[in-house]
Amino acid sequence: MNLLRYSKLGIVSCTLAASVGVAGLAATADAKATGHKASVSVNSFNNSFTAMRSLKALAAEGKGKIAEILPDTTSSTRYVEFDAPDFLKAAAAAGLPKSDYITQNGNGSDTTFMTDVKSDISNGAKVLLIDPEDPGTGIAAMRYAAQHGVHVIQYDRLSVAKGAPNDPYVSFNNVTVGKLIGKGFVSCTKSWLKGKEPKFIEMHGAATDNNATLFAQGYNSILNPLVKHGKMKRLFETADTWNPTSPPPDALSEFKAAYSELVSKGTPPNSAVIPNDETGAPIISYLQSQGVKPYTFPTTGQDATLTGLDNVLSGYQCGTVYKPVYKEAQAAVTLALYMRAGKKPPKSLLNTTTLDPITKAHVPSVLLVPTWVTPQNMKSTIVKDNFVPVKQLCAGTYAKDCRRYGIK
Repeated sequence: MNLLRYSKLGIVSCTLAASVGVAGLAATADAKATGHKASVSVNSFNNSFTAMRSLKALAAEGKGKIAEILPDTTSSTRYVEFDAPDFLKAAAAAGLPKSDYITQNGNGSDTTFMTDVKSDISNGAKVLLIDPEDPGTGIAAMRYAAQHGVHVIQYDRLSVAKGAPNDPYVSFNNVTVGKLIGKGFVSCTKSWLKGKEPKFIEMHGAATDNNATLFAQGYNSILNPLVKHGKMKRLFETADTWNPTSPPPDALSEFKAAYSELVSKGTPPNSAVIPNDETGAPIISYLQSQGVKPYTFPTTGQDATLTGLDNVLSGYQCGTVYKPVYKEAQAAVTLALYMRAGKKPPKSLLNTTTLDPITKAHVPSVLLVPTWVTPQNMKSTIVKDNFVPVKQLCAGTYAKDCRRYGIK
């Protein structure tokens, strides 16, 4: 089933404020405007959480709890391995007492998510960081919070629909994420397919998931012109009934059905555009069971999971989009501290806006920059940041792959 509407929705992430290059210069002036001495910008955050320690005075000015509610524990290991612990590290480094911050998980249930929202507000939360699977749940959460005088930050995923509140948004630039996937795929097909025409299956998620739509918009902006001009062939697009936040086996079933059908028709695919590592991992295992060899079937991903990185090292995945979650968590907690204290966030932090495709409102946003990671730059990105410990990355059969790329 061909579904091309993702590239036609026109969902745009727009940088309308000061560029990142001038954000640091603007921070001091912004500090005066907000009445806060600490100078913080989107460029301030590192994996040592040092910027958070400069915000202790700001943390002392505010009252009430900051609560983070994540979507699930199955769609991406990042929520358990990075988002939740990095939120806790950021809050602690800023000097918040443990009694003033909460992290929870909706476990894939809209009902549980809303129960957490109501419970947190009853228990004194003044700022909520929400990342719901369903945009309707996000809007319900924002409306409920507004009725109770509680601030909301849309964390990682924008909830878009008619009548959506204009609460600030903290994420990576998700159109850029998609473009990195598209560009990485094109580069990889040239290298791995050795002159053969790329004939690919494209995976993407439901239109109800704004992140999935933005990812697809990004990679289709790269791929569509090449398909149009006969440089590659899109053999199949998955239907929009699955969601990247669904368990990976759902996507695997769709991929296997498409792959088998194409092979039976005599038009076997030789590559696949896949939006994340979790979706890609079982697909890669399936391809290996079909006798696919390393460096012969380009695939893509994002989130820099351990499995994804090992698939990259061993030649079954072209690359992965690295999103340093520790930066996102710190940015969200910093914005929450300003809101909790009743202070206007500096423009160097709230550095852009994102266009809500439904309401056409420009949502105030903190957008961070992702990176495409391959074996060639893994050492200077993932390893340098200790995002995944080398002992885990290079365990077992992957030790030889690490040695090949100087990772130790």
